[in-house]
Amino acid sequence: MASILVSGLINIETTLRISSFPIAYAPVHYPFFGVDSSVSGVGYNVAKALGRLGHPVRLLSMLGRDIAAQQARSALAQDGLDARNVLDLLSATPQSVILYDAQGRRQIHVDLKDIQERAYPEDRFLPAMDDSDWLVLCNINFSRPFLRIARAAGKPIATDVHAVSQIDDAYNRDFMQAANVLFMSHEDLPAAPEEWARRVWRQYGADIVVIGLGADGALLCVRRDNFIERIPTLVTRPVVNTLGAGDALFAAFLHGYIESGDPYRAIRQAQLFASYKIGVVSAAEGFLDRRSLDQLCAEVLGT
Repeated sequence: MASILVSGLINIETTLRISSFPIAYAPVHYPFFGVDSSVSGVGYNVAKALGRLGHPVRLLSMLGRDIAAQQARSALAQDGLDARNVLDLLSATPQSVILYDAQGRRQIHVDLKDIQERAYPEDRFLPAMDDSDWLVLCNINFSRPFLRIARAAGKPIATDVHAVSQIDDAYNRDFMQAANVLFMSHEDLPAAPEEWARRVWRQYGADIVVIGLGADGALLCVRRDNFIERIPTLVTRPVVNTLGAGDALFAAFLHGYIESGDPYRAIRQAQLFASYKIGVVSAAEGFLDRRSLDQLCAEVLGT
């Protein structure tokens, strides 16, 4: 199995189930068993998913020196994730609050604390990079300096820039330029996903581009084959919360692509993985292990 470095956010996530959007004002609501708190964040979610799929994972992140950090470290230990490169460098651990309804719609509020102003030590990154086959560099500021280093070292890079609306996006441009495998969402695109993908290819050098289309599946773009087509969604169980679906799709695609080199099979595997994942509330729960994913692929895809 490929060894993978993941550099990204860990935060404490609180989810709140609501009846519908918009929320009607009332001084008090009582959503019994509708409030949950857990460890999440893109870096944590992707690292946990890849670990469940059998990959040795090196997770680089930062926490505060607070009770929230203790909760995060307890979760890392429970998940079997190596926390040696998770450093207590922040004034407080990031947190998020997510509202979600019965239709799977969600609204995310993220408090990053001071993580965007903090640098991750390069001397901790370099040995972790050297010992890794692939680098997942999430689009958080402390990952940004690693893009140049990884490219110079010839390491393949995967990243997800999530919601973008400009081809020359000032915040995400560095990540889009460096990525071999590039994921993003359709939600804020100023053009049809197919046209946007062509713009991305003209501007950047990614071999693979995947645009998540929510309930409509994903747009898979494979440069070597000049392939740009929508891959319809697959359904495995009822949707509880779509939170974390993109992280699951990203991690499972990377797993399949690294293992087989076949992006067409990898996207179908990833859709099954993500479909199963959204049958739970938390963004960091519901991940299949490799054996269970292989069994599900055999049942649904016949492979």
